[in-house]
Amino acid sequence: MIDTQPTQDDKTLAILTHLSGIFFSIIVPLVVLLTSKDTRPWLADQSKEALNFQITVLIGYFVSGALMILLVGFFLFFIVWALSIVLCILAAVRVSQGEPFRYPLTIRLVK
Repeated sequence: MIDTQPTQDDKTLAILTHLSGIFFSIIVPLVVLLTSKDTRPWLADQSKEALNFQITVLIGYFVSGALMILLVGFFLFFIVWALSIVLCILAAVRVSQGEPFRYPLTIRLVK
């Protein structure tokens, strides 16, 4: 956990990073992480969290796609999609207040 206080620019970029996952998956969190990892620790931490969550969502989409043969995949796909939207919005609200956000049920591959 990072203890530094985020600037308003950090909060704004963190909001955009979390919300961008709804439309752009891992692209924006990865770019923000690569550009901020040495200079903005709070923003880098939040972009890692968003990136890890989007990787987990992609894994969920692949698993549900494979299970569509059994028809249960359609239900699982909808659940992953809905959770992704809800959690991205919750993350954006939390970081707008300057608080760090941790996604539940996330595989943390990027450390």
